[in-house]
Amino acid sequence: MVELLLRLAPREGYTQSALENVRFMRANQPLPRTPVLYEPSIVIVCQGRKRGFFGDQAFVYDAQHYLVLSVPLPFATETEASPEEPMLAVALRLDLTTTADLMLAIEEGHGRIAAEPKSMVATPLTGKLSDSLLRLLEALSTPLEADILGPSLVREICFRVLMGEQGGAMRAALVQQGNFGKIARALRRIHQHYDAALDVSRLAGEAGMSVPAFHAHFKAVTQTTPIQYLKSTRLHQARLMMIRHDVTAAAAAIQVGYESPSQFSREFKRFFGRPPGEEIAHMKQTLALTPAAAFSHYVTAQS
Repeated sequence: MVELLLRLAPREGYTQSALENVRFMRANQPLPRTPVLYEPSIVIVCQGRKRGFFGDQAFVYDAQHYLVLSVPLPFATETEASPEEPMLAVALRLDLTTTADLMLAIEEGHGRIAAEPKSMVATPLTGKLSDSLLRLLEALSTPLEADILGPSLVREICFRVLMGEQGGAMRAALVQQGNFGKIARALRRIHQHYDAALDVSRLAGEAGMSVPAFHAHFKAVTQTTPIQYLKSTRLHQARLMMIRHDVTAAAAAIQVGYESPSQFSREFKRFFGRPPGEEIAHMKQTLALTPAAAFSHYVTAQS
């Protein structure tokens, strides 16, 4: 897997694969604790190590453990890597249609497992999941196999994860029932409309909750408040715009919903620890996105 990833991810940062929902991650040097925003996804590290810090919890994902997120979450990560042994990983974005289909099939065969839904888990990597990933990487190395075999192999990996040690907690989260489900839908709304003026009382009303109850359940899922979550989402999106699309700080501020570029710069520096110019120069390689040039005619555009 390492040999395949060294070829599939030749540069630092993220590399788009031939499949829309699959990206490769590479770091050639250690990275200190850094704020990140992950989509609902499965992240499997094949070499090196990453640690995720979410509230008062720490999650290790390395060659023995993978990370799964059931909702989009801002948290912090640190990376162990070196030029001799770069951190190499695969990130598979969870497709809600695929996961819903799989969960229905699993429940028909095994019944519903009573488990507490979780936003994020780190789980030991099994031999079956490792084998599925190896076959996916082999398929992604060949355009025809990527096109024909890739989607079914991604589905197989999702199945292995949903049937894994913490699969019950992930299935409970992805079903999106109860209070967790109401917050998950609110998170999707925030991500779809982060550039709009979102009102917490309206989000609470749409979730069928009082404002205090919405705040309490929101913090239980995300470890932060609705306003701080919206702010961090806007700042993360602005950082990506500046890194990947060469947008100016002032333009990014407007695009993510800030009325005042100066307020944006102040909050950006407070959140990331550096003003926009310094942060973009520092993270240019780490968060860069390399297109799947070799398979360009197979790739669907992804934001």
